[in-house]
Amino acid sequence: MSEAVDLREDFDADALRRRARTSRDAGQSRLLLALAAIYEGESRS
Repeated sequence: MSEAVDLREDFDADALRRRARTSRDAGQSRLLLALAAIYEGESRS
């Protein structure tokens, strides 16, 4: 089984959501929103 990847401490969910709003790339926006959910404690799977 692989190890969990630690989250960066210089980002938070609000900052990721702001970046997702300004992104012009739909795929990047989806990834940023998924990461924001993980930062708030949602499941990674």
